[in-house]
Amino acid sequence: MSTGLIKKIAGPLVIATGMRDADMFDVVRVSDQKLIGEIIEMHGDQASIQVYEETAGLKPGEPVESTGAPMSVELGPGLIGSIYDGIQRPLDDILKAAGSNSLQRGVAVPSLKREAVWDFKPQVAVGDEVTEGDVFGTVQETRAVLHKILVPVGVNGKIKEIKEGSFHVDDAVAVVTLEDGTERELTMMQRWPVRKERPYAKKIPPQTPLVTGQRVVDVFFPIAKGGVAAVPGPFGSGKTVIQHQLAKWADADIIVYIGCGERGNEMTDVLNEFPELKDPKTGNSLMERTVLIANTSDMPVAAREASIYTGITIAEYFRDMGYSVALMADSTSRWAEALREMSGRLEEMPGEEGYPAYLGSRLAQFYERAGQVVALGRDAREGALSVIGAVSPPGGDISEPVSQATLRIVKVFWALDANLAYQRHFPAINWLTSYSLYLDNMGKWFDKNVSDDWMSNRQQMMSILQDESKLNEIVQMVGMDALSPRDRLKMEAARSIREDFLHQNSFDDVDTYTSLRKQYLLEKLVIAYYTESEAALGKNAPLQKLIDLEVREAIGRFKYVPEDQIEDTYKKVEQQLIDEIAAAVKEGD
Repeated sequence: MSTGLIKKIAGPLVIATGMRDADMFDVVRVSDQKLIGEIIEMHGDQASIQVYEETAGLKPGEPVESTGAPMSVELGPGLIGSIYDGIQRPLDDILKAAGSNSLQRGVAVPSLKREAVWDFKPQVAVGDEVTEGDVFGTVQETRAVLHKILVPVGVNGKIKEIKEGSFHVDDAVAVVTLEDGTERELTMMQRWPVRKERPYAKKIPPQTPLVTGQRVVDVFFPIAKGGVAAVPGPFGSGKTVIQHQLAKWADADIIVYIGCGERGNEMTDVLNEFPELKDPKTGNSLMERTVLIANTSDMPVAAREASIYTGITIAEYFRDMGYSVALMADSTSRWAEALREMSGRLEEMPGEEGYPAYLGSRLAQFYERAGQVVALGRDAREGALSVIGAVSPPGGDISEPVSQATLRIVKVFWALDANLAYQRHFPAINWLTSYSLYLDNMGKWFDKNVSDDWMSNRQQMMSILQDESKLNEIVQMVGMDALSPRDRLKMEAARSIREDFLHQNSFDDVDTYTSLRKQYLLEKLVIAYYTESEAALGKNAPLQKLIDLEVREAIGRFKYVPEDQIEDTYKKVEQQLIDEIAAAVKEGD
């Protein structure tokens, strides 16, 4: 174990001498207060350490001690429902240890509760061969999550002993005779370094959409299971609300939510709301399949840099069990600011706008850990890790480095628009500037599993919205009267798409989530209004009569129809549309 002395302190950066025997990325304990830090640069026997706790009051000459191990997370039963800080210290245990509401420095608490007892059920027998990644036991962690206990990476051999019953996470529940004849005790817990990607057998191309129940996402800009998406937008445009909606409704088994450098009151809302949110899949609390990592803007800046690695390592662990995991990082801009601060204190050559030159590669390392994979082990489990990262560009300017570096990596871009947010149009995703590169693959899935005209309907709606954008320029210059009847009808159809289809009320019990079948029927009604009205216009039906059809209100209210009534209501509204169009044509004659 390497020990040294503090030479210099610059905010969260501490420089220590006498650390020649330490390794890069070793975790160290700084000063007599045992503050947690990590070595991020080495020069001879001099180590630069980013300290994950407040460094006020430290003095040169105080001791620094290396633990000889990299920054790692504890993985095992007890993760689900936990609320951690950026370096996986449970906030409730820190509170108990500190005895006050303010976080104390140097508090060392285990990440997984050692006093908790879990019912372990073996899935293998004495004499069975096991390889790394095999499931050798299970624990029913919550009503929603069956925690699969995996053989650690690098362990291959024969089961010599296996137990059944109630144990703590650090109790030995199995003994394996390794290939070299040595024995290894297995517990329900394992550690993994956060900066190292967890291994898998094979990565497979994403073919299935992550269904979110949000119409603008599922129809216009879908994300794949195992895909990556960025949500950039200015203050107040609804980034956090969108991530909350996806956390609640996305078709994922496990949610990992990282509050990285966001405002404390915003994170408090998350911590208060998530336990009260009802999981639509099980009817229980959403926390029964959620892990929260809270690292607010008033916490030490260095821990912000570690928080997204902590979160994604936990997410990879559940992916390896064969689950579909959705990770929300809110926001990567605050993480990049922490990177910039540490880089500045290290006196590295700055890149664009002061960010380090390696900003793009660090972002890529994070996002590339997403994907759909075949996990290690002989049962060929398939798991998926989808990553949705919020980006908070200053002033909403997405030409800044973090947004641009993110855009080069992600395949889905949901551009939030402040103007739409000011108009109370939510989700405020701009349909003209957003995109999804998964569209072709996902389109085949939708055409096969929902309806064979899903993609053609989507294309028709997008064309109407794009035409509306061009027509708006004419209207702003010379007024609505300059448009032909067909163009005015197109403007009305675009308004119907925006207000009836794309606008979604997250506070309405029915409209907050829309099944794929209901999305399809609603898009059919919206398109039917336009195509039928256009045909009626060719038969001399009065334009104003077509604009004022009563059925338009019924189409607008279709999104509030409960799921069990959509088929009957669709037929009624469709028939009403046909009858009213026919009446309009008759009046034109």
